[in-house]
Formats: sequence, C-alpha cells, structure tokens
Amino acid sequence: MTVATTHHVPYFSQWESAALVPEFVSGTTAAADDPLWESSGADTPEEYAFWAPRMCGMACLRMALGYFGQPVPPSVPLVREALTAGAYVRDGDQVQGLIYAPFAAWVASRWGLFAEARPQLFVDQVDAEVSRGRLVLLSVHKSIRALDPQPKARGGHLVLAVGSDSDHIAIHNPSGFPEQSQQFHQVPKTDLGRFFAGRGVVLGRAQ
Repeated sequence: MTVATTHHVPYFSQWESAALVPEFVSGTTAAADDPLWESSGADTPEEYAFWAPRMCGMACLRMALGYFGQPVPPSVPLVREALTAGAYVRDGDQVQGLIYAPFAAWVASRWGLFAEARPQLFVDQVDAEVSRGRLVLLSVHKSIRALDPQPKARGGHLVLAVGSDSDHIAIHNPSGFPEQSQQFHQVPKTDLGRFFAGRGVVLGRAQ
C-alpha cells in the first residue's frame, strides 16, 4: 500500500509569467510579449520566446534545485549549460531534448545530486522514489494539464512528480494552468497511463 507523501517543492513555470500560461498556450499572447521575460536571463525577447515553450525540463530542474537547497539559476542560462552538456542538441530552429543520460550526468556533476535516467519507469516505481524523498521527472503528453480523455500521444512534455498516495500522483506542471494544474496537481493513477510514456529521470540528494 502506498503511503501518502507530499514534498513541499517550489513551483516554477517554463514561462516567467505563470499567470499567463493559458494565453501563451493558446497563442493569444506571444511569449516575446511576456512582461517578465528578462527574469529568464535571456538576452532578448526573441531568445526567450524560442526557448520558453521548450523549457519544461529546465523548469522541473529549477524546482528540484530549490527543493534540495541549491541556488536556482534563471532558465535560459540553464538551457545554455544544458546545451554544452549535451542534454539538448540544437540544429537551427530544431531542438532535440531533453536527452536523459547526459542531463542526469550534468546534474550529478554540476550540483552533486543523485540523478538517474530511467528509460523504463513504472508508476509503482514513481511511488517508491517519491516515498524515498526523491522527485521524478515524468515524460507525459502536454494535455495532462486538462486530463484530456483522448491525448494524441504519450510523452513529449516533462512534469515533476512531487507526491503520491494510493490513488494519485501529485505533479508540478511547468505548462499547467493557474489555479488548476500548475502546483500539486492530483492526477489519478488510472488516468496517468494515457499520458505517461513510461520514462523519466529520478532526482534526489546525494547518496
């Protein structure tokens, strides 16, 4: 039986203005018009706008760093480091990533945290890691924010598992909607499977 566990993890959106995520997602407001874009550490609104839709992994990392007592760098400088580490590969306007193995190696060497890529990951293993005090990046479809009954695919977006109980996994979703699915979003385990690609990265304090 799963013991209910919730870690009090700080929340960061992949956009600086978390309250405007519905507008960014729908396209009614351009990311370059985010009034807080400079907080990302980007040099220009255009650089920020390029990366913001792609920074779910960096948002999850920032949350984990805050929880584990590490300084939390701005998003875009983290992206630049991740590119150097091979966790992202950019070719023009195309970006491959987050690539789990180099990402985990970078996190372990850079911050001294436990970081392990899991190309195969089951829900009961997520429970076990959370109960051990760890956090888990989960590859899910972005429509998990509204628990879409028929998502188009599994995976493609990263969320952070921060809690669990017998029936739910609690996630922080970098592209979740305010007051609905950003922080401690309780996703029923019976629903998770249609979004979850069965892979992720486990993060924890150094062993």
